[in-house]
Amino acid sequence: MTTATAVETARTAPAADRRGHRWLVFSVRRSVRLAVSLWVLVTAAFLMIHLVPGDPVRAALGMTASPDLVAARRAELGLDLPLWEQYLHFLGGLFTGDLGTSTISGRSVTQTIGARLPATLQLAGLAFVLALAIAVPLGTAMAARTRGGRRRGTELAFTAGSVLLAAVPEFLVAVVLAYVFAVRLRWFPVAGMQGPGSYVLPVVALAIGPASVLARICRVEMLSVLAQDFVRTARAKRLPPHRVHLRHALPNALTATLTLGGLLLSALVAGTVLVENVFAWPGLGSTIVQSILQKDYPVVQGVVLVYGTGVLVVNLLVDVALAVLDPRSAIREV
Repeated sequence: MTTATAVETARTAPAADRRGHRWLVFSVRRSVRLAVSLWVLVTAAFLMIHLVPGDPVRAALGMTASPDLVAARRAELGLDLPLWEQYLHFLGGLFTGDLGTSTISGRSVTQTIGARLPATLQLAGLAFVLALAIAVPLGTAMAARTRGGRRRGTELAFTAGSVLLAAVPEFLVAVVLAYVFAVRLRWFPVAGMQGPGSYVLPVVALAIGPASVLARICRVEMLSVLAQDFVRTARAKRLPPHRVHLRHALPNALTATLTLGGLLLSALVAGTVLVENVFAWPGLGSTIVQSILQKDYPVVQGVVLVYGTGVLVVNLLVDVALAVLDPRSAIREV
């Protein structure tokens, strides 16, 4: 090894060690934050069933049920134990995948959620993909057309339309779509999972609002990137406009779009609750509403846990993705 090589190795090794250390600290911090958030979520979900007025067992068995039957059912579900002991049993059940038993059907909550979760994930996942597929090209095109203050009319129409669509609640969009395209025109099924066509209306209802928000963010970020020096240099080289926009500008404008997109994915999962009920979609959204009406609190508790955990995991994945795309943001936090 030459002297120059040895000096270079000695100089770069500490820097690499520091970067590795910072990534380790970043990962530990995010993991601890996730663990604490999960504990708070689990505790809140457990207390929910005890703070709700009324007796869920009495509500499930009916007001005419005998006290002995109610007491036996409470003992079967472990609701006659001290609160701290119920909490420990609840935590132990989570580690074994046991979320309790439905007070209405007597079926395992885990089985109920397992049967309904795929339908909700399919709906939210397709809506998220559709929102990105609409927002990124639209935001990029609008930035290219309106940069430098050009086409004020187009910019005003785009802004007004996106704000209006983003403000309309998902369930209202779902009702309008169901009435127009399912009831009146009969192009798509009005309810249930009846083949690929049944996905169209609920997915569109969920995707319209997030797509409008993401398109505006993408346009703003693209306008900022298009004004930077490296883009002007690319234009000075007489590169085709599509190459300047797609290869040079777009990758640098996606950070904020992906950040908000990840947060909107959490909102999409929550938004499925109302949309699923409009289209009678057999997912967790319709399950939790039905369980609330029936006062089947163990099922409500389990679904809340699933929704909350999904939001926390998505936020963690967004943080990790941003750290990978922009390592400086992760290093600055350490």
